[in-house]
Amino acid sequence: MVSKSEMTLRDMSAEFLGTMVLMLFGLGVNAQVTLGKVSVPLSQGDLGRSVEKITEFQYGDYLSINFGWGVAVMLAVYVAGGVTGAHINPAVTIAMACRRALPWSRVVPFIAAQMLGAFVASAIVYGVYYEQIQNVEAVEAAESKIFVGVDGTKHQVKSSDKASHHTMATAGIFGTYPRSFSNLVPETISNWTGLLDQIVGTAILLLVICAVGDVRNLAPQSNIGPMVVGALVLMIGLSFGSNCGYAINPARDLSPRLFTYVAGWGSQVFKDPNTLWYLVPVVGPIIGGILGVITYDQLISRFHDPETESELGSGDDLAGVK
Repeated sequence: MVSKSEMTLRDMSAEFLGTMVLMLFGLGVNAQVTLGKVSVPLSQGDLGRSVEKITEFQYGDYLSINFGWGVAVMLAVYVAGGVTGAHINPAVTIAMACRRALPWSRVVPFIAAQMLGAFVASAIVYGVYYEQIQNVEAVEAAESKIFVGVDGTKHQVKSSDKASHHTMATAGIFGTYPRSFSNLVPETISNWTGLLDQIVGTAILLLVICAVGDVRNLAPQSNIGPMVVGALVLMIGLSFGSNCGYAINPARDLSPRLFTYVAGWGSQVFKDPNTLWYLVPVVGPIIGGILGVITYDQLISRFHDPETESELGSGDDLAGVK
């Protein structure tokens, strides 16, 4: 017989590994797209510096990120789904506890494992792409710094000069940040818009997850559930991703942000664009997740036939709903 401590360790291991797989692929595609951007000059100014530039993507674009995260979720659910239901997301864990589909005693171990898995994945991706991150930041510095000597001549920083610390140019590989309107209008979306974005996106996520795990509804047969959840995340990215990167998962944003804090980006990751933004992808998904399960239960689950429910069971054992 499995003891309670062994069961807790099993659950934590599954959530850790599932979240790590999710973040390895998700952050990996972020890194590949971000570091593969090149600026192609349309005209030249002094010292050959680009006056007008267009951006080309060598290794994917925004669609690559959407598809990458969707497939990453699918694979992560296959990794942990048979053990815990693959929450891989504190918002899912808290929502399921509020729904009484998960004992509150398992919430803290689940979330701790998810946060650790995301942190470890961030460190691995950072190690794999370390040299590219350094090179990209050096180029960014070279393009943005022109010094005028005492004799009036202009000097440009060499691209080989490495920055002593990381810059926000690469922080977006790991954390999510609000989108600026344009190069000419540097203001970003407001915290309130970002919060609404996260609430809506995560509410949709949990509402559909509840449907996927509901055998009294049209739940996917066999082990197709993870594919449906992956497609769901893809659609959230395609329809609600442009505001602030559709974190819809506190572990997906907070753990990588903490990693960047200790890895050389410093406190700027908690201050850009303001000192409250980092709370948006944490608080928003938690609120949205709870609203999502309440909506499904009040508008769908409550109308199920009790006799059918007793015959089939309550369901809720697929793709993050167990």
